[in-house]
Amino acid sequence: MYRPEVVLRFLQLSDMGLLLVMGGASVVAGTAFAVLSRTGRRASLTGTEFGKRVKSMDRDVVLGGGIFGVGWGISGICPGAAYASLGVGNIAILYALVGMFAGAYLQGYVRSERETAEAATEEPA
Repeated sequence: MYRPEVVLRFLQLSDMGLLLVMGGASVVAGTAFAVLSRTGRRASLTGTEFGKRVKSMDRDVVLGGGIFGVGWGISGICPGAAYASLGVGNIAILYALVGMFAGAYLQGYVRSERETAEAATEEPA
């Protein structure tokens, strides 16, 4: 997944090898989630219990998923594998990482501004 040309071939349905990679990762992550959510243990960094956190399907989720999908489809760079790409010497990946960090910052900024505006309108006059 750290090679954009492989990802693009997968997205064009001409090389389905990544399906095995993602399927295997899903099985491992799903099993770990199921086991940890039943043990009552807490996450070591945040202290929160493992469990389902259901997110409603709102405008932000649809828009974010669309932007993620378009970016992945155009660049062939999976955000998770982008860091591994640096380790194998793919320096051009830095452009994608800068874009990812800029997008994450912009999303946080926009969300913060929107919440501030909503809080200001909810306060009684």
